[in-house]
Amino acid sequence: MSNQNNRKTKLQTQNYALYYGNFQALKDINIEIPERQVTALIGPSGCGKSTFLRTFNRMNDLIPNVRVEGKALLNNDDIFDMDVVALRQHVGMVFQQPNPFPKSIYDNVAYGPRINGHPSRSELDDIVERSLKGAAMWDEVKDDLKRSGLALSGGQQQRLCIARCLAVEPEVILMDEPASALDPIATARIEELIRELKEHYTILIVTHNMQQAARISDFTAFFYTDESRTGQLMEFNATREIFTNPKNKLTEDYITGRFG
Repeated sequence: MSNQNNRKTKLQTQNYALYYGNFQALKDINIEIPERQVTALIGPSGCGKSTFLRTFNRMNDLIPNVRVEGKALLNNDDIFDMDVVALRQHVGMVFQQPNPFPKSIYDNVAYGPRINGHPSRSELDDIVERSLKGAAMWDEVKDDLKRSGLALSGGQQQRLCIARCLAVEPEVILMDEPASALDPIATARIEELIRELKEHYTILIVTHNMQQAARISDFTAFFYTDESRTGQLMEFNATREIFTNPKNKLTEDYITGRFG
């Protein structure tokens, strides 16, 4: 089902299903997500994209009456057997709405490393600089690190959240529509940043923007649901194949705008 050009698999699910109480949100999801590539999750609203995304850092654990079947793996290790705090050090997340803490730019980025091990001030300085550079905003804020993260523009706030994610040195970054609340210029900065980050990180991104998926992703997974289907993975392939030669008629209808 996948075409990974022989890349190592970073994330994987096997016969994975998820239920909210009696409601089945995801059914029989089998996928291998390659390392250090951008994989886009697309599909109509309510098809389970964000639910699937949140599987990999176990955010769904926070919802009452959730249960899962099958396996979800990180580096071939079952994530449901892992300590959730340790898992989230390996798998970071950037949300739809920028959510900086009501702290300084410096303290936003230093927050995770402080919790994880209380490094020295000089180590923290290095981590903050490296993370802000990784999020392409060091030059914008290096002279004003005491400024509140809440005082930044929306696009800068989102890049600050990315820097905060990078500071704990994850292997995987989950992004749930990270540019949907941003203007076109800020969106372009985020997209450029995502392309740069895949050199070092595996990125899984939910997007409703087909043009964005085509621009930034290497692989695309199309999810679908209707009255007769629980959220299912209909097609997964290299993005160029999905957008130029989809194998599934539903995929073709969705990416060409016939529904959505």
